[in-house]
Amino acid sequence: MAKPSTLSFDVSSFFDHAASQFRNLNPKEPGQWPTLPKVAAWLATALGVVVVGWFLLLSPADDDLNAARQLEPKLKTDYRARLAQAVNLNELRKQKLQVQEYVTQLEKQLPGKAEMDALLSDINQAGLGRGLQFELFRPGLVQVKDYYAELPIAIRVTGRYHDIGAFAADVANLSRIVTLQGLSITPVGGRDTRDAGSGNLVMEATARTYRYLDANEIDEQRRAAAKTKGAKPAAAGAHP
Repeated sequence: MAKPSTLSFDVSSFFDHAASQFRNLNPKEPGQWPTLPKVAAWLATALGVVVVGWFLLLSPADDDLNAARQLEPKLKTDYRARLAQAVNLNELRKQKLQVQEYVTQLEKQLPGKAEMDALLSDINQAGLGRGLQFELFRPGLVQVKDYYAELPIAIRVTGRYHDIGAFAADVANLSRIVTLQGLSITPVGGRDTRDAGSGNLVMEATARTYRYLDANEIDEQRRAAAKTKGAKPAAAGAHP
């Protein structure tokens, strides 16, 4: 029956002895502290270093890790897409060559600046060859686009229905690209009663032909685009 009281006495004595080691400690002389305060101070310092290191080093690294994990699905998708392209690389190269050849063929259908007069003559001859009478054949102002120039031509011709249709087909079959837009066909009698009953029709349309830009025009387009881009920030920063 004496053993429990002895054990209780020993534990109590141990805690009293431990508590006594923390009394009257001189903070200026930690080397003279008893063993238990030294161990406690070492553990507290280690814990402080771990906490500070977590906030200064490990926390930003953890944020970077989470960001990398969020980026991982996108990278996997990009990898699969690039892998599919790599597998079909030879086929894609063939398709690129085919597209380049097609573009080259289309460019050949666009006349240069020096060939425009010949093209206008071809359109005029197509109408005269079908027996049509030109009442109006007036080229308009050239409209310069990004990579080509567009020339509208106001046309008004008089002739029979089948001849007008054949003329439109001839224009469509020219070696150069020419489109007819805004077609309007009316009887001649609707415009002049003196010709009523002649069976002739009047076709009014806008023929549009296209040509590629020469090197000088392309350079001018690039310089104009560069000036436009440079002027926008200045305009945005201007004050009234």
